[in-house]
Amino acid sequence: MKTIKGPALFLAQFAGDVAPFNSWRGITEWAADCGYVGVQLPSWDARLFDLERAATSKTYCDEIKGVAAESGIQITELATHLQGQLVAVHPAYDTAFDGFAAASVKGNPKARQAWAVEQVKLALTASKNLGLTAHATFSGALAWPYIYPWPQRPAGLVEAAFDELAKRWLPILNHADECGVDLCYEIHPGEDLHDGVTFEMFLDRVSNHKRANMLYDPSHYVLQHLDYLDNIDIYHDRIKMFHVKDAELNPTGRQGVYGGYQSWINRAGRFRSLGDGQVDFGSIFSKLTQYGFDGWAVVEWECAIKHPEDGAREGSDFVRAHIIRVTERASDDFADADTDHAANRHMLGLL
Repeated sequence: MKTIKGPALFLAQFAGDVAPFNSWRGITEWAADCGYVGVQLPSWDARLFDLERAATSKTYCDEIKGVAAESGIQITELATHLQGQLVAVHPAYDTAFDGFAAASVKGNPKARQAWAVEQVKLALTASKNLGLTAHATFSGALAWPYIYPWPQRPAGLVEAAFDELAKRWLPILNHADECGVDLCYEIHPGEDLHDGVTFEMFLDRVSNHKRANMLYDPSHYVLQHLDYLDNIDIYHDRIKMFHVKDAELNPTGRQGVYGGYQSWINRAGRFRSLGDGQVDFGSIFSKLTQYGFDGWAVVEWECAIKHPEDGAREGSDFVRAHIIRVTERASDDFADADTDHAANRHMLGLL
């Protein structure tokens, strides 16, 4: 067993154009003031981080680590959710996802995909330069428009989608291995890797690549009515990253998991600030600790009701209260007796 590290905060939901959220020094000082000791860094946000420079300059990486360290903050991981999404985009989402891409590749799906692949590879190289061993991303999706089997899916459609998804990600996974970094897919609706079954379908096609791992976020499982504790029992060997995010699912006679196209505040399933939802974090932290998870507990704030800064400050205390400092001895060690093989055989009747 190992003690989980934390609390840490994913900065994606907090970066902005107003101080202290518009600079690396400012946002890390603010995170420390909120009680955090680590931050997960969105690699796409140029206000905080220069990805290309980090991939080519160890000196730059040392500089940004140094700025964070002045406030007692570590970088826990880099994230490429937006770029990873663009590795695989169904044409139905071309216009919606173009906003994630650089201006030079917008409107050109082939160029956009190549740009996205290069971005993820740069982030993996930057992770190596920063001394990080795990990286967060999305898988993207080719089959998602066909999630519900009506009209009937043609035979082989899903298989072809996953074959192509694996083909696109395998060179990135190989680069991750060269960098010594685990690629952690956030298992998330809207991605082709949205539950355990789809993750296994992908693993089969990348030959169980050791760098293909999971970012575990129970909020996305609550909204799918998936057993998030059993998920840990099944996949603990592949869980290399942990987002601490709460959610609730309150189905009614009018709507269920699909949400009726309503806004977040009016959905049966919605994200909540830590402690305000339905996730059993006591059991999650116990299971992850039991299985030796040695990564970070990273708060990802998303809530339809509470102010983000309040959620952030409450989140650090929430995580700190749930981290389990592992025991170094058994509770009944006081009653231990020295090993006596002869006595043991006598107790068993083996004279």
